[in-house]
Amino acid sequence: MFEERMIDRRAKEVQRVTLGETPRHDREGKRSGARGAPASTEAAASDLKRLLVGASPSASSGRDHETVNAVLRALSILTAFDGDEVYLPLAELARRTGLLKPTALRLARTLAAARFLVSGDDGTWRLGPAAGWIGSRYQAQFDLDSAIEPILRELSAQTGESASFFVFEGNLRSCLMRCEGPAGASRHMRTGEVFPLDRGSAGRVILAALGEPGDLNERIRRRGFAITRGERRSDFASVSAAVRGAHGTVLGSVSASGPVERLTVAVLRRHAPAILHAARQLGEVLGAMPASALRATWHPS
Repeated sequence: MFEERMIDRRAKEVQRVTLGETPRHDREGKRSGARGAPASTEAAASDLKRLLVGASPSASSGRDHETVNAVLRALSILTAFDGDEVYLPLAELARRTGLLKPTALRLARTLAAARFLVSGDDGTWRLGPAAGWIGSRYQAQFDLDSAIEPILRELSAQTGESASFFVFEGNLRSCLMRCEGPAGASRHMRTGEVFPLDRGSAGRVILAALGEPGDLNERIRRRGFAITRGERRSDFASVSAAVRGAHGTVLGSVSASGPVERLTVAVLRRHAPAILHAARQLGEVLGAMPASALRATWHPS
């Protein structure tokens, strides 16, 4: 009975916020002269819309009568966790969302009641298990094998070499998926192997795409691809291009590779158009997927 009463109580709290009802203490605050909440709500709604659907500021300037501001406020609390920090104090939540501290606290407590937030002993807040569950359901929408494998197989057939897709985190990259070439070359790597970003063309195009300075990276950015021979291994050569998702986010790289004696610079240059085409294809099929979701399939040990 106690658990049922608590569930019913939490449901009513969520319903009040969703419907935009204002608690008595907030109404009293408005009567006593508290101003600026509507403007901060519109700013939070605008920022959230741009974050989630990529709308431009002008696209959200008009009032949308189907938008429930209380929901946008609550979602802005969740999306305030956009850095590397785990816990955020209430003052920082209010600053990032543009909400008044009493409003931010009321929304945080409501989200905690639904397990989307967790409060620390020192009054700070972190994302809760319900937020993690939503994230896992989002990632489950993407069947990486069916999205990536056909493109790698096509690239391998076009070049006659092995084709690979890499993801990265920090200064490391890993082969997330690989299709061996029809030439039957010996294996130069396996799926899941980890390599430094600054060794091999597949890592160098990622560094260049991320804006790493230097003449070499400038040349890679101008050409759109990189070629290396004998850099990571003396008998290994490759040509690679960075894969970008929505809004130019760097997701990883795609590469064709094989033995150095067969892959001369001239041959690798001939493969470059096929590499660039595969990179665009991968960017399209993975464009809706954030880089963090791809990285969630692999973490360096």
